[in-house]
Amino acid sequence: MAHMTMGAEGLRSVPALLTRNASQFGGSPAYREKEYGIWQSWTWAETAKEVEALALGLLNLGVNEGDFIAIIGRNRPYLYWSMVAAQSVGAIPVPLYQDAVAEEMEYVLDHCGARFAIVSDQEQVDKVIEVQDRLHQFEHMIYLDPRGLRKYDHTRLHQFSHVQDQGRAAHDEYIKELQARTAKLVYDSTCVMLYTSGTTGKPKGVVLSNRNIIETAKASSEFDHLRADDEVLAYLPMAWVGDFIFSIGQAYWTGFCVNCPESPETMMTDLREIAPSYYFAPPRVFETQLTQIMIRMEDAGAFKKKTFDYFMAHARKVGPAILDGHEVSTLDWLKYKLGEVMVYGPLKNALGFSNVRVGYTAGEAIGPEIFDFYRSLGINLKQLYGQTEASVFITQQPDGEVRSDTVGVPSPGVEIRIAENGEVFYRSPGVFVEYYKNAESTADTKDAEGWVATGDAGFIEEATGHLRIIDRAKDVGAMADGAMFAPKYVENKLKFYPNILEAVVFGAGRDRCCAFINIDLTAVGNWAERNNIAYASYQELAGHKQVLDTIQAHIEEVNASVAQDEMLSGCQVHRFLVLHKELDADDGELTRTRKVRRKIIGEKFEDLVTALYDGSTSVYTETEVTYEDGRKGKIKATLEIRDAKVVPATPQRMAAE
Repeated sequence: MAHMTMGAEGLRSVPALLTRNASQFGGSPAYREKEYGIWQSWTWAETAKEVEALALGLLNLGVNEGDFIAIIGRNRPYLYWSMVAAQSVGAIPVPLYQDAVAEEMEYVLDHCGARFAIVSDQEQVDKVIEVQDRLHQFEHMIYLDPRGLRKYDHTRLHQFSHVQDQGRAAHDEYIKELQARTAKLVYDSTCVMLYTSGTTGKPKGVVLSNRNIIETAKASSEFDHLRADDEVLAYLPMAWVGDFIFSIGQAYWTGFCVNCPESPETMMTDLREIAPSYYFAPPRVFETQLTQIMIRMEDAGAFKKKTFDYFMAHARKVGPAILDGHEVSTLDWLKYKLGEVMVYGPLKNALGFSNVRVGYTAGEAIGPEIFDFYRSLGINLKQLYGQTEASVFITQQPDGEVRSDTVGVPSPGVEIRIAENGEVFYRSPGVFVEYYKNAESTADTKDAEGWVATGDAGFIEEATGHLRIIDRAKDVGAMADGAMFAPKYVENKLKFYPNILEAVVFGAGRDRCCAFINIDLTAVGNWAERNNIAYASYQELAGHKQVLDTIQAHIEEVNASVAQDEMLSGCQVHRFLVLHKELDADDGELTRTRKVRRKIIGEKFEDLVTALYDGSTSVYTETEVTYEDGRKGKIKATLEIRDAKVVPATPQRMAAE
């Protein structure tokens, strides 16, 4: 296609790409959204008109060049248009996590000094109103969904459609100004500011330029041969860099269609209806889907379950080889084709993956078993390694070189080097401009030559040139005897089991590893119902003897597998307990992107960690929790502590051999 070979010359901003798309693929769908059960659709030409009307409306409201505009809500075309309209008038969009509480939003709104916010509904309006008295620069809020907002004071509160109507009415007055501001945008103009989720300390505002986004979108689209007729489902938080690069960067570069689901509840149905050709999900989504499949198969009849198990065993044996185009015997190939009709096809259809040509996962390491499961079905699932500070892409896996234990080769235009201590550094056109108002952190992260410290420990395989990430550099430590401690490696193996939702492994500087486990209430609850085990709460189920037996069996299987890796065999779990509550972002135990905050968990449950190491067989504890309505309460529990069997490490072969 003409535009794919065209250099980025002249296309120096996202609004410039929109103008090109409106003229080149004017009649093709740019956005779809499901509302009230029906898919609405907008072409690129219609999108350009919607964005222009909103941009004129923003000028009418007094938006200046350089203003920050907060964008808060679930993935909706209107909010993507808001980001592009903000850019068109020379302002900077700052998407926020929609599930953040008011205080978290207050920090970001205050830190960037947002004068305006565009939000989805009453819930978000209320959160901003709650903190707006403490935001001295804040002026106007625009909302999409008017439900429940009729009696609010509308002096500084405006309905999205009215702002667009006023923009259209003032077209002649403002169009010259809009064109002048859009024309001023250059490669180094700020495209977006995204706040990192901050596993440590306060979130930082990552400033990304048009150059960062467009160069990265161009390189990554070409790497995977993305096309204008691809379909994606936009369901990841809009505040996350991944969503920005897929749903704005790559979408505007290649001209593909962005589909927004109706709600998180209907997401799986909407995924099946869209059947995207390009799909990204963090490991947790793939884990949850696999858990649901396993639960359904447990409930299936004997014949169905036998058929499933038989063909899945065959898929694991030859599926990945067939996917990568390697030779397999005719019999194996025929059997796989039969499996496609009987099991794999219907399964992919039920998951919404029938058309996936390119699938990606990133954000956390995915358990190899989970990864291989999807690839064995013939889904081209790959891993990438990225960061907000890199405009996502640091490494990607080329087709035919996909493995569960690496994150691939450097993305086009990216250079990688490994420091003495094993930390990974990279440099690329996608490297962020700065942390907003934080020169010190910028200098700590990015050196004068543009190399960025990832905070992750890894190494490049000599034979393949692939990067392997071991763990967060700050989490990789040593056990008391000097053996390597890499908690996430073990946690990901544990999370492969449908019954285990979360695992936190301790052991740095100690003589052995111990673990906290969170059970998966859906999977374990389903098992309890099938076995007529009554339970009143998560806590009761978490302490049930049979549940503890099952978790112990899982841990012992993982220990046997970890023992085979001589570098990490010291990370076997010696003792464990099942926590009495689910780890929760609202209680500060996970980040908003659901990464474990290891240090905070260790401090908060210090009594439990102590009990794991002092040989106690049980421990009484009281924990403060935050309910959904913001009230605080206490949970009391006595937890059983169990020992798990460890396997002697495979002795390292003598160097003389």
